[in-house]
Amino acid sequence: MPHRPALSRPAPRPLMDRVKPWGLALSALAAGPLAAQTAPPLAGAGAAPATCPGRAEAPDRAPQVLELYTSEGCSSCPPADRWLAQFSGRSDVLPLAFHVTYWDRLGWPDRYADPLHTQRQTEVRDRLGARQLYTPQTVLEGRDWRGWWQGQALPRPATSAAPLALSLSGRGQAVDVELHPRPGAPLPARLQAFWAVSEDGHSTQVKPGENEGSLLRHAAVVRGYTPIPPQLLAPLHAGQPLRLSYTPPPASPGAGARRVVMVVADAASGRTLQAGVLACGS
Repeated sequence: MPHRPALSRPAPRPLMDRVKPWGLALSALAAGPLAAQTAPPLAGAGAAPATCPGRAEAPDRAPQVLELYTSEGCSSCPPADRWLAQFSGRSDVLPLAFHVTYWDRLGWPDRYADPLHTQRQTEVRDRLGARQLYTPQTVLEGRDWRGWWQGQALPRPATSAAPLALSLSGRGQAVDVELHPRPGAPLPARLQAFWAVSEDGHSTQVKPGENEGSLLRHAAVVRGYTPIPPQLLAPLHAGQPLRLSYTPPPASPGAGARRVVMVVADAASGRTLQAGVLACGS
């Protein structure tokens, strides 16, 4: 298929396989109002996990979470990958490139693809009442957003303060997050949250498939995505602080800037309630 200009409208790309639910076995230890949750080792974690020194406080107003569902096997995706890269490192926008698996069978296996990414896109589709998955898809604050095809600027973010305070801090090979409900700020009935590791500076020389012969460059590539069981978020509804822990996977070969991310959202709308980013060494 021919490549499309950066701002032309790509045709929706349908899901090729039925996606089965995927889960993670997560352990939790609760002690009073605080709970600890650690992600299991990820595939390929033979090297020592990265350390993430320092501490980061989430801003009073939550950044806009911008998700891109993409694949190296899709000829319409490279323009979207390049577009997303401009937001990497910004404080007001949190870009996350989820590489999905359903293009892998067509000639080029995407090394960044993960079944959990495909499952997340499936959950977004079901929540929005859409009929199919497609790439490239951009999801802004839980809603399908196609303005980038016409070169539109991102909509202005909400001006209200986030209902949660969030801080991230490194502790050896782990990262801790502390969440505190803000007094008087109501929370939605259902919460969802996840950890992610994003990496810049990746490139791939594609050989077969729709992007044959192309050198693809990627930023904000999600390399560790760990959903948090909703029951672990229950203390927040009781107005209590919550502490969670996460051990990031090792850096991918060739990774540039690397970040550990925690996102808390309204499960019904996908709207971000708070999000934090901690720079993480390789």
